[in-house]
Amino acid sequence: MGLEAVEVAVEVDIAPGLPGLQIVGLADAAVQESRERVRAALRNSGLRPPLTRVVVSLAPADLRKQGPAFDLPIALAVLAASGQLNPALLQGIWCAGELGLGGALRPVRGALSLALAAKRHGARALLLPDANGPEAALVEGLAVWPAAHLEQALALLCRRPTVLPQARERSEGPPATPAETGPDLAEVQGQAHGRRALEIAATGQHHLLLVGPPGSGKTLLARCLPRLLPPLQPAEQLELTQLYSVAGLLPQAHGLIRQRPFRSPHHSCSAPALAGGGSTLRPGELSLAHRGVLFLDELAEFRRDVLNQLRQPLEQGELWLSRARQRLRFPCAITLVAATNPCPCGWAGDPDHPCRCGTAQRLRYWGRLAGPLLDRIDLQVVMRRPAASQLRPGLERPRGAEASSAMVAERVAAARQRMLRRNPDHLGNGQLSGHQLGQCGRISSAALDLWQQAVDQRGLSARAAERLLRVARTIADLEASPEVEASALAEALSYRSFDQLPQGL
Repeated sequence: MGLEAVEVAVEVDIAPGLPGLQIVGLADAAVQESRERVRAALRNSGLRPPLTRVVVSLAPADLRKQGPAFDLPIALAVLAASGQLNPALLQGIWCAGELGLGGALRPVRGALSLALAAKRHGARALLLPDANGPEAALVEGLAVWPAAHLEQALALLCRRPTVLPQARERSEGPPATPAETGPDLAEVQGQAHGRRALEIAATGQHHLLLVGPPGSGKTLLARCLPRLLPPLQPAEQLELTQLYSVAGLLPQAHGLIRQRPFRSPHHSCSAPALAGGGSTLRPGELSLAHRGVLFLDELAEFRRDVLNQLRQPLEQGELWLSRARQRLRFPCAITLVAATNPCPCGWAGDPDHPCRCGTAQRLRYWGRLAGPLLDRIDLQVVMRRPAASQLRPGLERPRGAEASSAMVAERVAAARQRMLRRNPDHLGNGQLSGHQLGQCGRISSAALDLWQQAVDQRGLSARAAERLLRVARTIADLEASPEVEASALAEALSYRSFDQLPQGL
């Protein structure tokens, strides 16, 4: 159910009648097909499928069961009911796994969630496919029994060891470090305003919109962000690994995910692909970017109904998917970076390339970006193509170390320490409510006067006005200032480029 595994009890009744195996309990097609897989696996493993009527019940009956992970529990329950396995050997044992026709055990999704639930319920051991062993072994204090074949699973159960075997030595791995992939910020030339906005976004967990013509460096700048973010904490690593396991995207024999994700879906993606859903309610790109960066390039090319899916998750950091019989929660605490051209042809506002779009075309283009979405983006930056004179110094001599991602990441880390010590619940500035901001923001009277004037003149919504103060608080943290001064508020105002729908740039 979302990230959480739910305990399902498998009950078997064998009665006189025509041979057959019936599964009840809201089982989907994949579970119903277990009948043939289980019978073939038992026969090809040298065991005897019952030649009578067999009814398998999956309880609770009102919970829809999906996927092939029920193959192994059904096979073991049938063996116990037919007298081929001592039922006492199954007491306190949790199990899951897909069976091949020859009896081989194949990996299943969500093994880490299953292991966490087994430990929470006090399971004696967890029996599952060998390929899922390293993943499940990440949960300390739980005995994991990996098996490559049904025969091996039965051997583990019948051995009844006094010391429960572990799947294999738990993968501790090196400590988490900042992302080492992606471009270095030193490669970005002539975009001081954009670089500064990226530093602010990394510090306070603010969403960022980059608008500029082709070749202005929007994509390059966005791909620099992961290297500025702090390392994942152990609890965040476990949560992220659990999320990718549920999505079926965790490579086999993979330990904890130790670096923040960077997801960049194509602008043609559907609403379920972005937000999650589908027939099996899997997490989408929003959740897969949890604790990391979601980069939406060519933002104005996304369908409007797809972009509308972003509103609630950007505010709440979580996403609820509802269907007729279930309602699931997936986390999505992301930093959104969006990039778009200023108009359909891409050259509005460029001094060297005349724009070929009319005013109506530009309005239709920007009309796809609903006002409530722009309201939720804290930093809005207009980028220009750098002139050759700005690019030449970087070709003649490398930029200094102070311009590198490593140095900027150090400033970000220092500012984040000040921010997290001050804010309640260790929240980033971009996550503070208006009440929390008033309690711990420490905003000077001069800054509040300037803020009130700007809100009245620009007609900002209450949400945009709050976000303006959050950005100013982050700027003050970067400057190591305990109080938000008017200068920080003025800089924050420079990142509100699209409070009104632009008709030209």
